[in-house]
Amino acid sequence: MPKITDPKIDEGEDELGRYRAELLSDAGDLTQFGAFTETLWPGAKASQTHWHANEDEMIHVLSGTVTLIEGDTETDLIQGDTATFKAGVPTGHHLENRTQAPCRYLVIGTRSHDDTVTYSKTGETVTIIADEKVYRDAEGNITKVEPYHGA
Repeated sequence: MPKITDPKIDEGEDELGRYRAELLSDAGDLTQFGAFTETLWPGAKASQTHWHANEDEMIHVLSGTVTLIEGDTETDLIQGDTATFKAGVPTGHHLENRTQAPCRYLVIGTRSHDDTVTYSKTGETVTIIADEKVYRDAEGNITKVEPYHGA
């Protein structure tokens, strides 16, 4: 098993805030699951509130404090805390950094080539089938189609 010394990096700032992801499993060409570390800067969110039909997800906090919003429940997670999200459970979740310091956590999840991601607050969905992602608005109208590479 080769040591990963140069992980792929995805970083930037968008409407959710500033982030940096080190794509560990991509660097190792893994296809069965995804694993990456993510850093969120103060005020940033990791995603919109969502849940997966066919993908399990797990996070483990490496440093700092991140707030987990799951349904109507808010929980602060600190270094050493872990949270899991079982596929098919229709309770939306997302993470926010409400502190004044960056937080960093490990994300591990299934890489299903047959999944639907539902965005709880908007009703929008993303359907992944084989090598394609299809985005739909709350009425089911296709708004975008793009390739899916398993990340």
